[in-house]
Amino acid sequence: MISLPKLDHTSTFPDVENALVDPNGLLAFGGDLSVERLLSAYASGIFPWFGEGEPILWWSPDPRGVIFVDDYHPSKSLLKHIRRIKPQVSINLAFDQVIDTCAHIPRTDNGTWITAEMIQGYKNLHKSGHAHSVEVWLDNELIGGLYGVYSNSVFCGESMFSKQTNGSKIALHYLVQYLARFKVKLIDCQMQNPHLATLGCVTVARKQFLSYLKKYNKQPIQIPWLAQQLTL
Repeated sequence: MISLPKLDHTSTFPDVENALVDPNGLLAFGGDLSVERLLSAYASGIFPWFGEGEPILWWSPDPRGVIFVDDYHPSKSLLKHIRRIKPQVSINLAFDQVIDTCAHIPRTDNGTWITAEMIQGYKNLHKSGHAHSVEVWLDNELIGGLYGVYSNSVFCGESMFSKQTNGSKIALHYLVQYLARFKVKLIDCQMQNPHLATLGCVTVARKQFLSYLKKYNKQPIQIPWLAQQLTL
């Protein structure tokens, strides 16, 4: 039987070194999805992930999936596709629409972890200036996007979607270019999977990931996350 610490009314977390090996990274349960607790979690390399009807579960897996901005290299086919369809790309113009679409778009596993509680929590983070979206438009239709949290000079990706070919890849491509303008070095993908691997996601030990957070937090990079159209 798994024994996990239950979070109290404060926004503190157990040491991530106490996270379980199986399931990988499970650290604690309970608490809430307040802005303060979510910011504390991301600053500590922790994120929430749970299903409908489950308590809030908090994770810090080892290894960690990341994209190093300087090592990102888009495929020739993606660049060709972007030149051909000429999408319009924006940030923070339709956060609610992006997260709602991520929650409800059909997925191969027929499920979603983006519960109503999660949606409200991240919408609150967005309103407080900490969660952000990238939107891909074609003929005024939202065809792709992603959202995540900017914390400790790291963009922590949460979810992405595509309604048309390469929709999410285009969103990530523009996000990387935007982050590179301000010398941001790291995108946290939480856990690597085959799809993320095709986008340049690699794995690093949790200890190494936490050292990045500590390093970047010493010299935080401020980014103007104003709602705007993006150009390369």
